Amino acid sequence: MLFPNLERIHAPLSARGFILDADLLRNLERKTKNQFDARMVKDGSTDHSFWWMFYSQLLEEIGLVDDTVRDQLVSTIRQSANWDIIPSATRERLQRIGARYQISVISNADGKIADVLGRCGIADCFCTITDSGLVGYEKPHPEIFRHALQTMNAAPAESLYVGDMYSVDYLGATGAGMRGVLMDVTGAYHERGVPRVESLDELDAFLSQR
Repeated sequence: MLFPNLERIHAPLSARGFILDADLLRNLERKTKNQFDARMVKDGSTDHSFWWMFYSQLLEEIGLVDDTVRDQLVSTIRQSANWDIIPSATRERLQRIGARYQISVISNADGKIADVLGRCGIADCFCTITDSGLVGYEKPHPEIFRHALQTMNAAPAESLYVGDMYSVDYLGATGAGMRGVLMDVTGAYHERGVPRVESLDELDAFLSQR
């Protein structure tokens, strides 16, 4: 639903004359997601390490070895306030899905994701908003899913979770007894063999088929 404000986040790179190609970022995201998932499944790294991996590899790709810049990029993208790019008609698509299902948010965030959703004009599309920064547990920990289910008075077996990371969202949700589907915008999980969609329109069609 929400995408990072790359103009704001990548300002330190722009100031140094680096203009990032969209294909480079998309390919790197696909690569890093699969590397991160393998690491999560093996030793349980934290969700936040994804962006450290992503920007470490990005700076290597563009030939800028600067830990200060990397740490600044990681810190900035982890702030909920910087995830405020919303595709057109998102509200309408959420309302269409919400007319048939109760929908809520579970986010690994910093306690402020509800404010961001409000500024983007879609907070009222959701029954509840569960933020790890307020709950004290992060996906894929089952407790954050249980907390969200309790706020909705919903049973895991009758619930579906949609997220964009296999190890964090899909395995986290299914581990808590829910069904899962990946929102795979970049196509990172095309060959994973699990339910996946690439847009809210595809999600709407996926739900209609069920």
